[in-house]
Amino acid sequence: MRAATQNLFIRIHLLHYSEEQDISIREALPRLEQAGYRVADREVKQELENLAAENLLTAHGEEYTLTGAGITELRSIRESLGSMCSEVLAGERDARTAGV
Repeated sequence: MRAATQNLFIRIHLLHYSEEQDISIREALPRLEQAGYRVADREVKQELENLAAENLLTAHGEEYTLTGAGITELRSIRESLGSMCSEVLAGERDARTAGV
């Protein structure tokens, strides 16, 4: 997966993790690695800071909390992912059926 695509998925995961509980770099890194990402702590920190700069997270020392805008964004992402996954995965099934 290309870096730009991976970073987008990491941002979505960070919003999701922060919905469950406040998240820190130390807590996010192993979860992201478990999800299959190859990422360093500085990259996680940068993404968390970017999300905070966009008012989707609020920083409290080393921990980040999901904001109201972050909740709205995460809901919108989930709706988009639902329809996108259906479309993209259906395309994969169609390609397999066609022998592509």
